[in-house]
Amino acid sequence: MNEPGKARIFARIALVATLLASLPLVLGLLANYHPAFDSLGHFRVHLAVLVGLGGLVLLTTRHWRHGALSVALGVGALWTTLQAFPSSTPGAQASEGAADRATYKLMQLNLLFNNPAPEKVLSLIGRASPDVILLEEASSEWKPFIALLSARYPYSIVCDSPRRVGGVAIVSRRPFAVDTTPACLDEGMMARATLDLGGQVLDVAALHLLWPWPFEQPGQLDRLVPILGTLGETAILAGDLNATTWSSAVRRVEAAGGLAHLTGIGPTWLTDLLPYALRPYIGLPIDQIMGKGEVAILAVRTLDPAGSDHLPLMVEFQMTGSSNKDTGETVTAMAAAALDAAGIR
Repeated sequence: MNEPGKARIFARIALVATLLASLPLVLGLLANYHPAFDSLGHFRVHLAVLVGLGGLVLLTTRHWRHGALSVALGVGALWTTLQAFPSSTPGAQASEGAADRATYKLMQLNLLFNNPAPEKVLSLIGRASPDVILLEEASSEWKPFIALLSARYPYSIVCDSPRRVGGVAIVSRRPFAVDTTPACLDEGMMARATLDLGGQVLDVAALHLLWPWPFEQPGQLDRLVPILGTLGETAILAGDLNATTWSSAVRRVEAAGGLAHLTGIGPTWLTDLLPYALRPYIGLPIDQIMGKGEVAILAVRTLDPAGSDHLPLMVEFQMTGSSNKDTGETVTAMAAAALDAAGIR
């Protein structure tokens, strides 16, 4: 076969491949119309890159018009995802008077129900020293390790779930507000507590959404909408939502709770069947943090991996309605000694 013949075959293969990748990409942009489209939309970045690269190849062939359209489609689709990546900045900023306010730290982590290295999680918590920790996949295997944290984090709620992966948990060294009771909701897949932060109250919620369509996530969201509407005026919700930052599922959670997600976190999950080094390039941003009310976000970042297929997240924030300089250090010498003995600090 002569070279021109090979070139024609290559061009046709590139055209068909680009068209095939364009179909799920376009359907994913229609995420608001059906959960199936939202499931496709989670892979928008991957599909957009494939379509864009295919378009660049087609620009060198007689199918250059298709190539130009493919490049435009790929770039346009990528544009809708930029908020998810670290080049963006958090959605809220510290306000005037920030220097006079206490700064708090919240950690979010999907533990991985069968994590082979729980000591890595405990060590990370000891080093990062957050004020409050929101956990998912708090399975029965994790309960004794969570109990080890009680010396430094005496306020907690651990939710049981009939699912193998376990429920969610909230552990805090900040007290629960007077006359409030933490609660487990949606079969242990959501936990809610109200914290007392220097005299101000903050609702915190840990949420674990199930897998997207064709699995149970759409029905779970239907159940959660009225629950999310009961969150207090000032709140932080975080969790493994099994939904990308740009997805319809995330928008439903935001709308139901009156929340706004933080941007700039980046990919947080990649199957452990693939090398960890690929996570920044092909991982999915499915661990979300949302807030509302008198919360000013100072920083949000990922932390070092701790044996899970999800990265831990850390948020530093202030309460804008308060000017106290409370450091929040409530650990007694006895508690600190117990923590050292457990090898956590």
